[in-house]
Amino acid sequence: MPLSLHHIVIDTHDLPGLARFWAEVLDWRILSEREREVVIGTDENAPVGICFMPVTDEKKVKNRLHLDLTSDPDDRDTEIERIIALGARRVDVGQTGDESWTVLADPEGNEFCVVRSKKTLIG
Repeated sequence: MPLSLHHIVIDTHDLPGLARFWAEVLDWRILSEREREVVIGTDENAPVGICFMPVTDEKKVKNRLHLDLTSDPDDRDTEIERIIALGARRVDVGQTGDESWTVLADPEGNEFCVVRSKKTLIG
């Protein structure tokens, strides 16, 4: 059987706080909460979840891997403002201003993008 993606793992200083932030952003649920691990996902049978693990070291550079989020085209700006209200912030990683995505960072500085809808990419 070939391998499949199980979890995306995000290191964190605030294990329950960052997990709850991402659960709210994605409208997912906390599936498992342990002392050194919190897992979120759509449900227990979801093929992929996000696992949060505690670390003590500080984030120093731009992420080498990041998440791209999308929404319906008419909801994109509203979703960006909702995510900012949850604790994200806009960040500059060298964009020109002409991109079809907006770069944000979660409360611990992990960059992610809100990209244009897939509907606008196909066709």
